[in-house]
Amino acid sequence: MHAASPDREFRRVIKRHFFLVAAAILLALMVVAAVVKVAAPNDKSAQGPGAGGGRRGGQQVSEAVVAQRPFSDQIRVLGVARGQRSVNVTSSTTELITRVLFTDGQLVSAGAPLVELQAREEDAAIIEARANVNQAQREYDRYKALADRGVAPRVMLEQAETGLETARASLQAAQARRGDRVIRAPFAGRMGLTTVTPGTLINPGAVIATLDDTSTIRVDFPLPERYLNLLQPGASITATADAYGDAPFQGRIALIDTRVNEATRAATARAEFPNPGGRIRPGMLLRVVVQQGQRQTAAAPESAVQYEGAGAFVYRIAPGQNGSTAQRVEVETGAVENGFVEILSGVEPGERIVGSGLNRIQPGAPVSVAGAQRKSGAAQ
Repeated sequence: MHAASPDREFRRVIKRHFFLVAAAILLALMVVAAVVKVAAPNDKSAQGPGAGGGRRGGQQVSEAVVAQRPFSDQIRVLGVARGQRSVNVTSSTTELITRVLFTDGQLVSAGAPLVELQAREEDAAIIEARANVNQAQREYDRYKALADRGVAPRVMLEQAETGLETARASLQAAQARRGDRVIRAPFAGRMGLTTVTPGTLINPGAVIATLDDTSTIRVDFPLPERYLNLLQPGASITATADAYGDAPFQGRIALIDTRVNEATRAATARAEFPNPGGRIRPGMLLRVVVQQGQRQTAAAPESAVQYEGAGAFVYRIAPGQNGSTAQRVEVETGAVENGFVEILSGVEPGERIVGSGLNRIQPGAPVSVAGAQRKSGAAQ
């Protein structure tokens, strides 16, 4: 065997360690790149604001202007809808139902028969009373004929006449008792759902069905006493129901109670709403709004007003030494309507305020109004 030459042994070592050398070179390049990247921002900042186009003017904000807007004087309360007349149809006796004469949801007229109760005793009493009337009528006719011929004394005729009147009264009483076995509608309206059927045993006070007159809906709501001198019966009001969104129902105040509740300091007002088609149903919650006219007052967008505890504030855009600054101003707010907040004090109409993004601004911080630079460029 021949020993390997020194050149061949050197090449073998180079091939063996080639990958280790390449990895070391790659790692060194990565370290150099990282150092350059860290040093580059420092070099740019050292060049000053004129060299790199850094952001000027502070936080960019939108601008809103306090302006006069109309606000409505309104009283907003909640009330529950009631039918003009509503009743639970019940029985005064314990008896079996033999006939149900209405269907669920049916419109019925006043006096319409609704339910018929078992009345075998009453029917028998009527038959007996009619027989007594017929007998009394024959007695009266006979004694009258005899009295007219002078055969019977007049006193016998008078007794027969009294007996006839008594029999007739007994028949009317029996018919009235039989009539009580038919439960009738006390007024015109719409029947509700029922669960009774022929053969149901009904007890006194048990509800057979409901009957509601919904042609007019009544709503009772509390009226604070401070408004008693402003509202009178006949005043127009508006109401909305959750079932119909913001669709308004127009009505009027029908009556205001004569007493004020000592605990709530409010009187009960009753409103009436025409209800064609029966859209409003008894028991629905209505949001009643009573309009008291309009007023013009300073207002700001809702997004420009920040609330903190029981107070509120806005940021006024004021001129500073190096541009505009945001000055925090406490304001007194009033009504909120159509996306605007009524400003009672703190800022005046015409003042510029920050329109949105108040949670990112610090009091006295520099700000720049969005679009101001574009406007100035266009003016040039």
